[in-house]
Amino acid sequence: MAKIKGLSLFANVGIAEAYLEQIGIDIVLANEIDVDRARFYQDVYKKAHMVCGDITDDAVRTDIVNEAIAQGVDMIMATPPCQGMSEAGLRLEFDPRNQLVSYAVDVIKRVRPRFAFMENVPKQLTTKIRCGDEIVLIPEYIKRELGNEYRFNEHTLVMAKDYGVPQLRERNIFLLVRKDVEDIKWEFPEKQKEITLREAIGNLPSLDPYLRDGMKKTLEVFPDFEKKKAAGLAISKWHYPPTHSWKQVEWMMHTPSGKSAIYNEIYYPQKADKTPVKAHHNHYRRLKWDMPCRTITQNNGVISSLACVHPGREYTTNDGEVLYSDARVLTIYELLIVMSLPLDWPIPEWANDTFIRKVFGEGIPSKLVKEIMLELLRQIK
Repeated sequence: MAKIKGLSLFANVGIAEAYLEQIGIDIVLANEIDVDRARFYQDVYKKAHMVCGDITDDAVRTDIVNEAIAQGVDMIMATPPCQGMSEAGLRLEFDPRNQLVSYAVDVIKRVRPRFAFMENVPKQLTTKIRCGDEIVLIPEYIKRELGNEYRFNEHTLVMAKDYGVPQLRERNIFLLVRKDVEDIKWEFPEKQKEITLREAIGNLPSLDPYLRDGMKKTLEVFPDFEKKKAAGLAISKWHYPPTHSWKQVEWMMHTPSGKSAIYNEIYYPQKADKTPVKAHHNHYRRLKWDMPCRTITQNNGVISSLACVHPGREYTTNDGEVLYSDARVLTIYELLIVMSLPLDWPIPEWANDTFIRKVFGEGIPSKLVKEIMLELLRQIK
């Protein structure tokens, strides 16, 4: 069977594409508006042609369409930004970012690929956009524009944890098959066993955080800091200690697995005057060992963000105080694992920690995409 040729719209850095070449799908063309994301993508996928430009620009979009047709693209992946709909965002009514789906639809209509994969957050199902003089739900709009020519999957909500990804991450995915060329139904494959955080990262060396107060303070609090750091780097250059403030680290050292520091009696998030910091119940929260990781967000490098702190392990000090290890966020290496990326995925050397974390939080887990695409390939054999 000849390889499927694909176009990736809103490509970001290509997390979704990580396994596609391996299974017989070549992404020959990609589009991303952000220069740094486009550069990252091109560094990882050197064979693909990256069109760095604004898809809402008619000239850019026409260039994409013309090249896709010339290249013989028969599958389009579209993953528009979700911040306008995300539970972690502000969710403004008629956020202009929600309109971006219409440009993906336009490209699909003009290129007419055999297959299309359209992904976003579950909130997409109840989000409305402007369509001329009308206000319509996004799913209604997509099916109205493409339903005559394409067959859609029956169930569109999917959990990444059901497909080899040690992360909950629910998504809404439309799977389209052109009616006149393929007499198949493209649905989600059979679910797989969940992978817990313990199974995914429980064997990795423990790491103490580096304290912003400097190395002297870090070694004072964590005498084994350098030894643990060396053990982490022996696993991967990406398993290095995150940097945090001492006060936040101290709060988390008194917080057990799965719990939030905001409920601690003494060591709780507080201002200089000792008044409690106002926070969501999932802020300053440790992850749980015996379930998949909670959804990774863009702000996953900050202890105060949504449930992004390492589960930790209980230990007792020489003074008899019960504390919890790994009072830090997940490392880049641990994020590679919970995003189900290949452990040797070639992250460019120029990309900094903050940028890497942000694009990971924006991405769709690689193995989820892989399993859905493998199901398509099984159907068309």
